[in-house]
Amino acid sequence: MERFKRASVAGFATAAVLAVTVGAALAVAAPPPPAPTAAKAPATTRSALTARATVSSVGAWQQFRVYGKAKHLRPGTQVTLQQKQGRHWVTLPASMNTSRKSTYKMRVFLGLKGKNKLRIIGGGTVSDHFTVKVR
Repeated sequence: MERFKRASVAGFATAAVLAVTVGAALAVAAPPPPAPTAAKAPATTRSALTARATVSSVGAWQQFRVYGKAKHLRPGTQVTLQQKQGRHWVTLPASMNTSRKSTYKMRVFLGLKGKNKLRIIGGGTVSDHFTVKVR
């Protein structure tokens, strides 16, 4: 009976050592499980607006045009002119919808003398600013 106890204890100890060794080896060798993924989203394209003025300097309340192109925006998207006044961008009453070719060309009148920073916004996109000096 004593012999049976010793053989059982030795067998259990050997099994425990082997289980730990095999478990560690499997943990190192097994690749990580794949992360759950939802339906693959389509690649998003980044929309952009360009903006330019036909003049760099203009008299007060003299007409000039601002033109540009909208990339990756639906034709007919409304674009609006903004002017920087102090630290804030103020929306001016100059807006229009883009053409079938996603271009725009709007008439603008400015009365605030000095250097005016302007930009175009539309479709959740903002153009780079440009400057027009009003005399």
